[in-house]
Amino acid sequence: MTDKNRSQWDLCRFIKTLTYFEVIPLLNWVQKLIPGNSQENEDRPNGGRNLGVILVAGATGGVGKLVVKRLLERGYHVRCLVRDLEKARTILGNDVDLVVADITKPETLTPIVMANLQAVVCCTAVRVQPVEGDTADRAKYYQGIKFYQPEIVGDTPENVEYQGVKNLVDAAKKYLLTPNTKLIFDFTNPSAELKNIWGALDDVVMGGVSASNMQFVDDTALFAGYVSTANSGGFASVRTKNFEPPFNLSGYEGVELRVRGDGQRYKFFLRPDAKWDGLGYSYSFDTVANTWIDIRIPFADLTPVFRAKTVKDAPPIDASTISSLQLMLSKFEYDGALNPKFTPGGFSLQVESIKAYGGTNLPQFVLVSSAGVTRPGRPGINLEEEPPAVRLNDQLGGILTWKLKGEDSLRTSGIPYTIIRPCALTQEAGGKELILEQGDNIRGKISREDVAELCIQALQQPKACNRTFEVKAGENSNNSINWQSLFSNLQPDK
Repeated sequence: MTDKNRSQWDLCRFIKTLTYFEVIPLLNWVQKLIPGNSQENEDRPNGGRNLGVILVAGATGGVGKLVVKRLLERGYHVRCLVRDLEKARTILGNDVDLVVADITKPETLTPIVMANLQAVVCCTAVRVQPVEGDTADRAKYYQGIKFYQPEIVGDTPENVEYQGVKNLVDAAKKYLLTPNTKLIFDFTNPSAELKNIWGALDDVVMGGVSASNMQFVDDTALFAGYVSTANSGGFASVRTKNFEPPFNLSGYEGVELRVRGDGQRYKFFLRPDAKWDGLGYSYSFDTVANTWIDIRIPFADLTPVFRAKTVKDAPPIDASTISSLQLMLSKFEYDGALNPKFTPGGFSLQVESIKAYGGTNLPQFVLVSSAGVTRPGRPGINLEEEPPAVRLNDQLGGILTWKLKGEDSLRTSGIPYTIIRPCALTQEAGGKELILEQGDNIRGKISREDVAELCIQALQQPKACNRTFEVKAGENSNNSINWQSLFSNLQPDK
């Protein structure tokens, strides 16, 4: 090609590309000196962040508010289901999403409440308080120092413990993500942070003149632009900045994209290291014009490449350190072969979501119930040895009977779950050794802090999936619990 036939190369765009991806530290340092261009660390993509929503019901209660606090500390996106917005804000603070709804009123469990669910933690319970005799702050009642005759205040156990839980279960199962998946990007609700993650990486870096970008329109990410073969170019792409920390996708089979394209063949890249021009693992996929399709990309089918040339001796991808993702339209396949479905000019690819699939089953609904739910009416039970809730089940509106029915509604729902049955709850400091049993026979006490931590840990443990267990605190302190070992002896529910 003669100089006369060459298109004008855009040096400014080339420098912007290198600056955006921080390829040359000096350029990035100069860019930060320009007013309005400084980007703080919090804008950098975080592969360790959980992108799905954890919905907490009963968020202003004794256990619920501790669950919320600890989820926020771990970087989860938390949505709290509350009845009184103003009161909830004073209890939970400003760093959490609040939605007004009532589990006893299923019409309030709207798509806005349930959208983008990763999991649910249900800590709801009827209000039980002493009839008389306790201190103003109910300290003795909560600590179990002295027993005071209890009574139900407000709604009935049937409405809250059974029907309310069933309503929440029925609503959640319509919106929970498919089991065994991990959400990487959800473009249906693009945040400001998400919009700063993807940047154009076109053939301008090699002298070409193609141009593309990632726009967020109609609840999707739109990868669009034009591809030109001038100046020996021929590709356009968008790539994420490096994740800090990287995504850990070990234990999954691959990545799934939901896309609507224009009939051309595109490439998807996973990059396991943070190098700008390092090894990438590529997969080519065809689109159907104006049709939504799901593209499953098994890790085993990825092709290791360096600048569109296959690397024969490269190891399989290390899915535990995914540093960046990339989408590309190129006139080339690999090793000089041409893309058979490539057409120069304008193009568009809409992406709704990117997620890992084929992972280990994890609980998606944690229900805090109560030890003793199977004991009322059980043959051979000595009521004198049982806690007050068992002895007074009938007087308290069948509270344990309805809790058990609430449990059953979750067990039969098809949602991967964990049901936690704590013994008597206290306001004591947590950090005790935990004793887990099944069969509903143990008695004891446990702090609300330890129950809250147990809820969060259960969400991450395959051995907690589809298990029901009772828990009490031991005598000794234990601030470094081996959670995998703790759950490993539990038997799945029949």
